[in-house]
Amino acid sequence: MLFLLSPAKSLDFETPPHVQAHTQPLFTRQSRQLIKVLREKTPAQVSELMSLSDALAGLNVGRYQAWSPTFTEQNAKQALLAFNGDVYDGLDAKSLTSKEVDWAQSHVCILSGLYGVLRPLDLMQPYRLEMGTRLPTAKGSNLYAFWGAQIADYLNERAAADTSPVIVNLASEEYFKAVDLQALKARVVSCVFEDWKNGKYKIISFNAKRARGLMARYAIEKKVATVKKLEGFGAAGYRFEPAVSAPDRLVFRRRLAD
Repeated sequence: MLFLLSPAKSLDFETPPHVQAHTQPLFTRQSRQLIKVLREKTPAQVSELMSLSDALAGLNVGRYQAWSPTFTEQNAKQALLAFNGDVYDGLDAKSLTSKEVDWAQSHVCILSGLYGVLRPLDLMQPYRLEMGTRLPTAKGSNLYAFWGAQIADYLNERAAADTSPVIVNLASEEYFKAVDLQALKARVVSCVFEDWKNGKYKIISFNAKRARGLMARYAIEKKVATVKKLEGFGAAGYRFEPAVSAPDRLVFRRRLAD
């Protein structure tokens, strides 16, 4: 069973990693191709392309120029510990034990606009390149065209060892669209997190992102190996709701005090 996560815009390259183990990213050749395209962009062009402030555009232009195909502990950090957004607040990777990080390495995949797929211990250098960016390359007008079936092919390789391969989608729609479902051979199970608000249950983006991280944490701690065991998730007040769920769409709801 594999668990898919989105990356985060916020990064933490200041806090020293609590684990020393690391691996090399697998799609460095493709990353180099994208960096080559990005290096041709001016700060103004990057600002327009990604809807960034002038300051953020300048920061990322500097990152593209500094990016190296050689990943070391000096210029990079393990992906699971480098991302710092809502999902990763829920996951709280810095408190995972070394054994739990090892399990995550074998079962968690982080989708990335620049790196394609990152394993938790893969070293990554700081960057900003969301999967939905309409960055023209020789392969097409956006990153979905650039990555094509490559991500699905990789997931097929990873899942091939399982008799009945399952991929648990904890990624956003923007990132999961990068997985070519026609090429993907595994069963996909999505987890949906809803909160009660204004008289009905709905997906609230901030809460759902954090809940995806909490679910990943639950899977890592419990070494979840079946879809049925996912139903036991109950962090932060969420509970599995079988009445509104389907075999491949697990809905978790919570109703906090008004």
